[in-house]
Amino acid sequence: TSTIDWCEENYAVSNYIAEFWNTLTNAAMILLAALGIYSSIRYRHGKRVTAMYVGMLVVGCGSACFHATLKYTTQLLDELPMLYLCAIALYSFIEIDKKVQFGVWLPTSLAAFQLTITLTYLFWVQNPIFHQIAFAATAIGAAVVGCNRLYTTNMSSGTRRALFRLHLLGHLGMWGGFLAWNIDNVFCHNLRSYRGYVGTPLDALLQLHGWWHILTAYGSAFLLLWAHLLRLARLGHDNLYSVQYFMGVFPYVGMKQPKKID
Repeated sequence: TSTIDWCEENYAVSNYIAEFWNTLTNAAMILLAALGIYSSIRYRHGKRVTAMYVGMLVVGCGSACFHATLKYTTQLLDELPMLYLCAIALYSFIEIDKKVQFGVWLPTSLAAFQLTITLTYLFWVQNPIFHQIAFAATAIGAAVVGCNRLYTTNMSSGTRRALFRLHLLGHLGMWGGFLAWNIDNVFCHNLRSYRGYVGTPLDALLQLHGWWHILTAYGSAFLLLWAHLLRLARLGHDNLYSVQYFMGVFPYVGMKQPKKID
């Protein structure tokens, strides 16, 4: 069994899914990642960009498997891919230009570092805090390098505004999700009482760990879109693409439509 159990009541909705709402809400991350994969492959934006979205897809699928089963093996599928996604983002920011600068030693070094963290977590320090520290360190590294690339890239004022908007939305999603995650942990007893009071189906709205999934799915998507558009700006192609919305709510990078001339 997993070392963590969340606030949602186990097997309350389905006899086959341990945490129904915590499982279902991962669909947001899976769909947003799939759109990113489709966009990056369709417009041939490079394997590095596609790899970031694939990492996000693996995170969403791993989280869904974990909440559906609450097994230790699937808990690892939820936790470890987050590290790998940040490592992929770090690599993509360092090697943001078309020409690879550091050869094979950079991905080899990052892979060795992540392997060391993984083995340490699996066999020596089986504590979620260790995972959270390792994740934070990798994420901060990616953020620092990404911001450096932002300030050293020539781009139009329109692209700079779009990147600022994406960065802001990404942080709002991540920090909003983090707030929901903490409220869910600290006030679990109260939330369970409120859910019992309002009953089905309104109780689903008080599944704050599920809101953590949705908010961080959008936060992650906006931050990856920020990285995606920044790479296009670095290559001088940002004037051809913009952030668009599938069904009005799912963002992705698409080609701009040419303006009609009357």
